[in-house]
Amino acid sequence: MTHQPRKRFGQNFLHDVNIINNILSHAHPQTGEHWVEIGPGLGALTKPLLNTGVKLDVVELDRDLVSRLQKQYAGNEKLTIHSADALNFDFNALAKAGEKLRVIGNLPYNISTPLMFHLLENSGCIEDMHFMLQKEVVNRICAEPGSKKYGRLSVMMQYFCETEWLFDVPPESFDPAPQVMSAIVRLVPYAKPPVEITDFQHFSRLVTQAFSQRRKTLRNSLKNYIAEDAIAALGIDANLRAESVSLEEFALISRHSQP
Repeated sequence: MTHQPRKRFGQNFLHDVNIINNILSHAHPQTGEHWVEIGPGLGALTKPLLNTGVKLDVVELDRDLVSRLQKQYAGNEKLTIHSADALNFDFNALAKAGEKLRVIGNLPYNISTPLMFHLLENSGCIEDMHFMLQKEVVNRICAEPGSKKYGRLSVMMQYFCETEWLFDVPPESFDPAPQVMSAIVRLVPYAKPPVEITDFQHFSRLVTQAFSQRRKTLRNSLKNYIAEDAIAALGIDANLRAESVSLEEFALISRHSQP
């Protein structure tokens, strides 16, 4: 049974066995662990994951693929298939008390960022995440201050997680081949964030504001949040642009500025 990839679901199916083995080698699934796969598609990762002895939940939006998976894995007690939109899915509901989920997926590029933030709202029940993303997005997630790739996504993801680029995946590893290079990223949620934030919503708005006008200095971009002399009093140069400000410095400004 063939399946025509659907653009509206951002479907690019991984088929390169070497890449699949490399992903699993880095993720290192162990018998008895509880895994969640987002967007299993044609099951390129699903079958080898099940072969490791894990308990697996998969979340798939495409009903045709759900039907295909249900037929392929009928009677497999280690697999539970959820016909659902991962953007609205309650991942907390999958974890038993005290249990940690390990999450994996080849995420559609058009929803990857909001989906990751949705998962981070459930991060208390997540041990780690291994995702296939557009390489550009992985570069931004892992970027350090001073890099042109460093931005809001870098700051916010690094507040929630330890981030690690693992390896690149070329277009020819997929069917159909995307127009861009992909990469695998490992995200490990912190048990306790690396910096102190007293008001997360305020912190998020402040970071967003700072990067909304990247060419402006903090003195100008954050003038509605904090005075220039107050920034200087924190030991931070008010003439810096957002791309040069660390997570720690953003947290410091957030704690000493007005919501």
